[in-house]
Amino acid sequence: MEVTNADYQTIDLQKKLKVFFQEGEEHHEFCPVRDIMDRFGDKWSLLAILNLGYSGKTRFNELRKKIDGISQRMLTVTLRSLERDGLITRKIYAEVPPRVEYELTLLGTSLLQQILGLAQWASGNMAEIAKSRLEYDSKLQ
Repeated sequence: MEVTNADYQTIDLQKKLKVFFQEGEEHHEFCPVRDIMDRFGDKWSLLAILNLGYSGKTRFNELRKKIDGISQRMLTVTLRSLERDGLITRKIYAEVPPRVEYELTLLGTSLLQQILGLAQWASGNMAEIAKSRLEYDSKLQ
């Protein structure tokens, strides 16, 4: 039997997963993947990061207009959390009226690159996912 490129990719992934899980065994009480997924699995954080990445420095109300459906309170909570994680900076200008701008940090930009990879994967595979969902749902009826 011939070994294909897909087989090598599977073997490579298996090796990486083995290393990941072996390293994870040393840290039972803290799982970085779970922590990050809990943090960014909410409805708004990724949208805020994507918009800040696209627009650069952005004022609060400008960002709120770009994220359809987010309330003022939820945007405030989301931005504070992203700032706490070191993903964005918040700069306050001593002006009247006060002006505050938000911008991705280097850490936030590195996360944005990963999010874009996921977004590209989702965009490229959405038709297949939708088809699979329809097939699955039709079996349930």
